[in-house]
Amino acid sequence: MTLIMGVLNVTPDSFSDGGQWASTDAAIEHGMMLHTQGADLIDVGGESTRPGATRVSPEQEQQRIIPVVTELVRQGLRLSIDTLNAATARAAANAGACVINDVSGGLADPGMAGIAAETGLTYVAMHWRAHAQQMDTLADYDDVVTEVIAELRTRVDVLTRAGVAREQIVLDPGLGFSKKPEHNWQLLGRLDAFAELGLPVMVGASRKRFLAEVLPVGAPLPDRDLPTAVVSVLAAQAGAWAVRVHDVAATRTALNVLASVQQPTPHGGRGLPHSAARPSQWTHD
Repeated sequence: MTLIMGVLNVTPDSFSDGGQWASTDAAIEHGMMLHTQGADLIDVGGESTRPGATRVSPEQEQQRIIPVVTELVRQGLRLSIDTLNAATARAAANAGACVINDVSGGLADPGMAGIAAETGLTYVAMHWRAHAQQMDTLADYDDVVTEVIAELRTRVDVLTRAGVAREQIVLDPGLGFSKKPEHNWQLLGRLDAFAELGLPVMVGASRKRFLAEVLPVGAPLPDRDLPTAVVSVLAAQAGAWAVRVHDVAATRTALNVLASVQQPTPHGGRGLPHSAARPSQWTHD
């Protein structure tokens, strides 16, 4: 089954929920709620990567997130760390995180591949071209699906040469990062093409700007949770390892519907074909 990764932004400036969970206590409480709602993983981030966001130091990032990671791990939750910084990834691994979610795929910090190799944690490598303040200037493609796959293949080659096992790697097409709305829709329509890379895929569409195109003009940001849930179902049907979402409850309900449709029929068939790959070392109760 496709995993649900619940977003926990411990930041004052994230695009969807900036400041709501900026304090340690509020972040821990929200992380526990996401778990109760059905998140398999809690993805904790201490630096916003929204377009135009200002970078923060690894030290400040760690001050925000490590107490949260430590307590949620103590409570028995599975934690992912959303970071561009190798030092933060190491600190989070030491605190008990089991996934490194690097939106740069190792490009932002040359030390990240070494940390992934050293820790052996599941490593999510996203398609990325530049930091938040420059990424929208690099959204040029002749064939976005072909080019994103090619650039991810290059990242896999670099990571494995640095000692990261293929079995650790999950790929993310990077919806919204150096992508125009039409690029995001094209990637979602061809998630099946990523199977040629032979690695699990994570999809992170939650509340992103391109989803506003299917809503009435001026719709509030939380209205994007419904199209997010629909995208999550489409991703699961395409065999996604995980979907990264803000509204865990809605996505859990949507995936429960899909699972019910996929139950064996009285004639021995299934309602819809489905497979969800995951790194071989990943265990899920």
